[in-house]
Amino acid sequence: MSKVLVSVIIPSYNSSRYINSAIDSVLCQTYQNFEIIVVDDGSLDDSISIVNQYKLLDKRVKLFDLKSNFGVYYARNFGISKSKGEYYCFLDSDDLWFKDKLEYQIDFMKKNNFLFSFTSYNIIDSNNNIIKKKIKVPDFVTYKGLLKENSIACSTVMISKSICISGFFSKNKHEDYVAWLSLLKRNIQVYGLDKVLVSYRKTKNSISANKFKSSVWVWNIYRNIEKLSFSESVYNFINYVFRGIIKHYF
Repeated sequence: MSKVLVSVIIPSYNSSRYINSAIDSVLCQTYQNFEIIVVDDGSLDDSISIVNQYKLLDKRVKLFDLKSNFGVYYARNFGISKSKGEYYCFLDSDDLWFKDKLEYQIDFMKKNNFLFSFTSYNIIDSNNNIIKKKIKVPDFVTYKGLLKENSIACSTVMISKSICISGFFSKNKHEDYVAWLSLLKRNIQVYGLDKVLVSYRKTKNSISANKFKSSVWVWNIYRNIEKLSFSESVYNFINYVFRGIIKHYF
């Protein structure tokens, strides 16, 4: 039986320092039936020229230049619209995949007939040193559980194209978190693969490093997008902050 095509969507904005490593981590996968969709979101550095070099070497690498900066939500949606795979994966331009990421995850998805899965991961710094080893993920998540903690790192996700509706990522801060919550509200089952297959990079410019800004965005999601009551928002926010501290510092 032929192997299904996986579309790897990489949004890029001023990513010249890391984009080559991200692409290399896909090209060296043990599962080789993929396409790489790089969507450049108005970079002002050498990101485009770097990706163009990869295009010359491997026809599976495709580059779309948006010319202007529209935001990561738009870049991911654009990448989805240009993808031909049966499954979509999202790789942030500064993150890295283990070489067997696609092989393990596609097998996990197909054997269990899952439409959405995510994996455990390590946290690394700007020099690839491990800051936190194995952020463990649950076997599955519920809507109520995800409100208390976003256990789904975007670069670990694999999703069937059958559930990626138009405009899957909305124009909101923490757009990936909003998307996962929307899937769970549609009663789509979300499953975790407890194996480290991704290195998530945390730098001083990462959203994860700016805890105050991230917290404001989470509160906005509770109140203005999910329409939770004040008391529900406070309850979930306390859990979110506490679990975030445990995840990143202990």
